[in-house]
Amino acid sequence: MDHSMLIIAGLGNPGSKYAGNRHNIGFMAVDAIQRRPGFSPWSKKFKAEISEGELAGEKVLLMKPQTFMNLSGEAVGEAMRFYKLGPQNIIAIYDELDLPAGKARIKTGGGHGGHNGVKSLDAHCGKEYRRLRLGIGHPGAKELVHNHVLGDFAKADQAWLSPLLDALADNAEMLVKAEDSQLMNKLALAVGGKPDEEKPKAQKPQSPKPAGKSHIHQARGGAKPNLPTTGPMADMLKKMFGGKGE
Repeated sequence: MDHSMLIIAGLGNPGSKYAGNRHNIGFMAVDAIQRRPGFSPWSKKFKAEISEGELAGEKVLLMKPQTFMNLSGEAVGEAMRFYKLGPQNIIAIYDELDLPAGKARIKTGGGHGGHNGVKSLDAHCGKEYRRLRLGIGHPGAKELVHNHVLGDFAKADQAWLSPLLDALADNAEMLVKAEDSQLMNKLALAVGGKPDEEKPKAQKPQSPKPAGKSHIHQARGGAKPNLPTTGPMADMLKKMFGGKGE
C-alpha cells in the first residue's frame, strides 16, 4: 500500500495505425517522460503499457492504456485499485479540441468535453483526478472533429509538438509537485508563447505594471477595436454607446 505513488496516464489508441494521431498526444506525452533517465522499459500490466520511475522523490507509474480510448478508465481504474490509490493520485494527459494547438491547461475535476477517454476515466476512477489538457485546435465544424482527432498531426504541427513534449518531459517534476502555473509557463514559452498569456484578464484585478500599462489596457478590452476617442466619429460613437468607455 503506497500512497506516495502517482499514476500519470496518457490517453490514446494502441497500434501503429493510430500512433501519429492528434488523439494520441497523451501517449506521446508519457513516451517523452519515459525517455527521461530512471524510468523502466515499457512492460504490459493492467491492460496497459506501464513504466515505473521516480520524479521529485515520488514513485511514478506511467501508463498507456491499451484498451482503446473509450475504455481507458478500465486500465487506469485497475492500477488505481491495485495500489489502493484515489483519483487525487492520478494525472491524465490528453488532447483538447477547445484549446488552440500547442496550448496547455491543467485542472482537477471538471467536465469531459465530449472526450471518450475522459468519460471512461470519470466512470472508473471518479472525477477528481488532475487533467493536463494539450490543445490540438478545433477543425471548425462538428462533422470534421472525428477526422481531425483521428488524423495525424500535420507537418506544420511539429514546430510546436516536439518542443511542447520535450518541455513537459524536462519539467515533469513540476507536474508531480503540482507546481501548475510554473509548468504552464514553461510549456507556453516552449511553443513561443508568452507566459500564461491567456488567463482571462478581467478575473483578477491587475495592478498595472508601470511599463506595460497600454498593453494591459488593450488586453483587458479584449477584442474591441481601437475606436477613435476624439473627433466627429467619436461623438457619434459616444451617443451610440453612452460614452462609458469600457
